[in-house]
Amino acid sequence: MNEDILINITPQETRVALIVQGAVQELHIERTLTRGLAGNVYSGKVVRVLPGMQSAFIDIGLERAAFLHVADIWEARPHDGGNNAAPTPIEKILFDGQVLTVQVIKDPIGTKGARLSTQISIAGRMLVYLPQDGHIGISQKIEKEADREALRARLQSLLPADEKGGYIVRTQAEDASDADIAADVEYLRKTWAAITHGARTKPATTLLHQDLSLAQRVLRDFVHDETATIQVDSRENYVNLQEFGKAYTPGVLPRLNHYTGERPLFDLYGVEEEILRALGRRVDLKSGGYLIVDQTEAMTTIDVNTGGFVGGRNFADTIFKTNLEAAHAIARQLRLRNLGGIIILDFIDMENTEHRASVLAELKKALSRDRTKVSVSSFSALGLVEMTRKRTRESLAHILCEPCPACNGRGQVKTSRTICYEILRELLREAKQFNPREFRILASQEVVDLFLEEESQHLAMLGDFIGKKISLQVENSYHQEQYDVILM
Repeated sequence: MNEDILINITPQETRVALIVQGAVQELHIERTLTRGLAGNVYSGKVVRVLPGMQSAFIDIGLERAAFLHVADIWEARPHDGGNNAAPTPIEKILFDGQVLTVQVIKDPIGTKGARLSTQISIAGRMLVYLPQDGHIGISQKIEKEADREALRARLQSLLPADEKGGYIVRTQAEDASDADIAADVEYLRKTWAAITHGARTKPATTLLHQDLSLAQRVLRDFVHDETATIQVDSRENYVNLQEFGKAYTPGVLPRLNHYTGERPLFDLYGVEEEILRALGRRVDLKSGGYLIVDQTEAMTTIDVNTGGFVGGRNFADTIFKTNLEAAHAIARQLRLRNLGGIIILDFIDMENTEHRASVLAELKKALSRDRTKVSVSSFSALGLVEMTRKRTRESLAHILCEPCPACNGRGQVKTSRTICYEILRELLREAKQFNPREFRILASQEVVDLFLEEESQHLAMLGDFIGKKISLQVENSYHQEQYDVILM
C-alpha cells in the first residue's frame, strides 16, 4: 500500500499530509510563531555571576540575557550518589566572560529571559539522550518491572562499545524494532557530535542545535518501506532537507522530490478540501450513511447513522455493511483529526454476534496502521465500543479553530424568539429601576424583524404597561444572541 508524503512550507507554517491510495490519512501542522526555544542548545557567555542569588546571567544571542540557577548546573551537583549534599557554590564554577554549552529549559516570558541548564538532553523518536550521564532510565508509563528490565537489556545490547552517555527510554520504544532503536541511537550520537564540534569551533552566543522542525521529523520518523515519495514545494527547504537527509537519514534521499508544478501541491491532491471536511461534525460515507463526530473536553464521541442507505434486501445486512464501512472511516478520522484520549463509538445496533465480532475485527485491522498507540475494548452492554488513543499533540480543530464567539463553543445559539423574550424581561426589570424618556433596543436584524412582525403585539403591550416609548435599532455587527437595552 503505497504512501505519499506532501510537505507544504511557507514562512509562517509547515503543513504535512500523508496520502494513501489517493486519500488523506494524516495532517500535521507546525506554526513558526509557536515553535519556541525550549530544547535549543547554545554556546553561551557568562555576563554576570550573582553569588547572593546563586544564579548567573548568560548571553545566548537573544534580546535579553538568559538565567541559569545553580540547581540547573550539572557540574555543581554531587555525582557520587550523595543526593542530599549541597551543590558547589556558583561562584566556584562560573566566572564573567566564561563560555559554556547551555540548553533552554523554559522559554522567555514577558520581561523574564529564558531559563537554562548545563545538563544537555536530546530528544529522539524513542529515546532521550543524556550525553553527560551514564544512567539508563525507563519511562514511568511502562509500569511492569519485567517490561522495564527487558527494554533496558535490549537497549544496552544495541549501544556501541564506546558509549559513555545515558538514555531515557520513551513509551514508543515498547513496540519498536531493534533496527528502529539502533537508528535512533545513531541519530542522537551524531547530533551530540555536531553540538560538541560546534561548541569547540563556533563563537559564543551561537545556536548549536535546534529541536527538529516538522519537515525534518518527517524524514526521521514518518518514512518507512511503503513510502513512495516525499514531495516538498519549496526549493530552499528541499535543499535544507537534502542536507539533513545526507547527514542523518541517507536511505530516504532517493524518495525526496522538489515539486515544481503550477498548481499548489495541497490543491492538486485535494488536501485543502479534506482539511475543511475534517473540521466538520458530519462525515459522509459512500454508502449513504454518515458519522457525527463530537469533540468535548473529556472525550470524543462518534455516532454512526444509516442515513439514506437502504441497500440489500435485508435490513440487518444494511446495518452490517454500514458499520463495516464506518469502522474504516472512523480509523481514518482519528488519524486525520488527531483525536486523542477517551473515544466512544456508537455503531448502529446489531443483534447478530458474528456481525459485531466482524465489525470489531475490521476496526482493529484499520487501526493497526495508526502510528499512535490505541487500545480498543469489546462492545459494552449498551452496544458502545470504548477505546483510547494516546494524545501526542493538539488535535487539528484545536490548532486551526477557536470557540465560536456567538455560541461560546456550545455548537448552538438561542433562537431569535428566545432573545426577544429575554429583551422583554430585561425591559421590565429596567423600567422598575429607572425612569428614562425612552428605551431603545439594539439587536441583530433577525431579532428586530421578529419584534416588528410576530412579536409586535407583545412589545406594544409592554410599552403600554411601563408607559414608555420603545424603539428598535438594527446593529449589523451583532450576532443573534447579542443585544443592548439603552436608556434614552
